[in-house]
Amino acid sequence: MTSRTIAYQGEPGANSHIACADVYPGWTPLPCATFEDAFTAVTEGRADLAMIPIENSIAGRVADIHALMPGSNLHIVGEYFLPIHFQLLGLKGATLEGLRSVHSHIHALGQCRKIIRKLGLSAHVAGDTAGSAREVAEAKDPTRASLAPRLAAEIYGLDTLASDVEDEAHNTTRFVILSKTAVVAPAGNGPVVTTFVFRVRNVPAALYKALGGFATNAVNMTKLESYMVEGEFTATQFLSDVDGHPDDPAVRRALEELSFFSREVRILGTYPAHPFRLVSQGRAEA
Repeated sequence: MTSRTIAYQGEPGANSHIACADVYPGWTPLPCATFEDAFTAVTEGRADLAMIPIENSIAGRVADIHALMPGSNLHIVGEYFLPIHFQLLGLKGATLEGLRSVHSHIHALGQCRKIIRKLGLSAHVAGDTAGSAREVAEAKDPTRASLAPRLAAEIYGLDTLASDVEDEAHNTTRFVILSKTAVVAPAGNGPVVTTFVFRVRNVPAALYKALGGFATNAVNMTKLESYMVEGEFTATQFLSDVDGHPDDPAVRRALEELSFFSREVRILGTYPAHPFRLVSQGRAEA
C-alpha cells in the first residue's frame, strides 16, 4: 500500500508536525518552508492533505491563512485542536543562568513572555519553532536558547532547561485539514462545523441584514473574521464558522438570507466538530 502524505509549514519537530502525527500517525509528514508551499503541495498532488494552523487561543488568527485559503481552491475536511506546550531548549550542558538570548517563532515568543522577562533574555524571531531549535543546535552557543516543542529537543539533540513555559495553561492552536477533493460530512451523524466566506453588497446595513438570518434561525456562529482583499479598503471579505450542516433547515434558511445580501458566498467545508470544541463550548456556557 502506498504511503499517504500530509504537508505542513515548518521544520521537523514543529507543532504542525506534532498535529500531523497525532491525527495521521501512519502518514508521511512533508515539511514545507511556507504556508504557500504547503498549499501548493496539495494542489500539485505531492501531498494528499495539509495540516494548517488557523488560530491560537492567545495569539489570535494566524496571519495570511484567511487570505490564502479561499484562493487555494482547497477544501476543509477536518479540524484539530492541539494544546500548545513550549520547552526552553539549550545545548547539552547549558544552564538557565548562562542564557543571554532566546529564539523562536514570533507567536511562541509572544506566548512565553513571562519566562523571557524572568530570565532577562533578548528575544529573536525565527522562521518557526523547530527551525529555531535546529539553529541553536548548529550555532553551538551555550548562551542561546530556543522555545520549541519537546519533539524538537529529541530531533536536534538539545536539553530541556525549563518545561512548559507558556504563559497560559489554556494555550491551544486550532488546525484545519485541507484537501484537493471536497469531503462533506454527512448530516445527522454528530456535530459538524460549516466554514464559508462571503462578501456583502455595498448597501447600508448589508452586514447586519446578511447575518440576521443566523439569529432568527437560531444558528450558532462561532467565528466571524473580516479582512481586506484585492488591495482595496472597500473590498472586505468575511470568514465564518457556524455550528450545523447546510442541509439542516435552519442553516439552509440562514445561508439563503446571507446570499440575498451578499455578492458572493462560498462554502469552504463541512466537517466533523472536534471534541475539544464541544468541551470548550461547554465550559463557556457553565
